[in-house]
Amino acid sequence: MENVVLIVHLILALALIAVVLLQRSEGGGLGIGGGGGGNSGRPAATPMSKVTWILGMAFVVTSITLTIVTAQKSAGSSVLDRLTASPPALNQGTVPAPDLDNLLPPVDGDNTPLVPTLD
Repeated sequence: MENVVLIVHLILALALIAVVLLQRSEGGGLGIGGGGGGNSGRPAATPMSKVTWILGMAFVVTSITLTIVTAQKSAGSSVLDRLTASPPALNQGTVPAPDLDNLLPPVDGDNTPLVPTLD
C-alpha cells in the first residue's frame, strides 16, 4: 500500500513540475516575461491552471496519506526502544597483547641494519 502511494506521489510530483514549466509566464514576478492584458483583478482560468490545481491537490492528498500510513506503521516502536543497554561484543575471543619489543627501533648495539644493503 505504502509503495503504491509513494509511486503515485512521485508521478504526481513529476507531472506537477512539467505542468508548471509548460505554463506561460504572466509577468510581474521579476518584472520580466510576457503577458499583457489590462489591469483586471483576476485573469481567466486557463486549462493549464486548472490542471495545476488538480495535480497540486492530488499531491497534497498523497503527502497526507503517506504521513498517515507511515505513522500507523511505526506507532508501536521508538528509536529509543531499539537501543540496547550494552552493545554486543564484537569479538568474543581474547585478543593477544601486542609484542612491544618488535615495535621499537633497533638499538645502537644491535647489528640489524635499518635499511637493506647491497652485499
